[in-house]
Amino acid sequence: MPDCLFCKIVQGDIPAGKVQENDRFFAFRDINPQAPTHVLAIPKQHVATLNDADDSELMGDLLLFARDV
Repeated sequence: MPDCLFCKIVQGDIPAGKVQENDRFFAFRDINPQAPTHVLAIPKQHVATLNDADDSELMGDLLLFARDV
């Protein structure tokens, strides 16, 4: 998606404080943290909203990735 902030972060067009990455997911530090440790974990595949998340395997694997981060 050309206007998606998260897609631009994944592509490296917008710098982010990378914490962890694999072939499917990317975790980075929030630029406006609300806690001492505030990390966002996102899929590299574009998912516009949670309502559009219809791949249960992807979402389950994202939770496991976030747990490991």
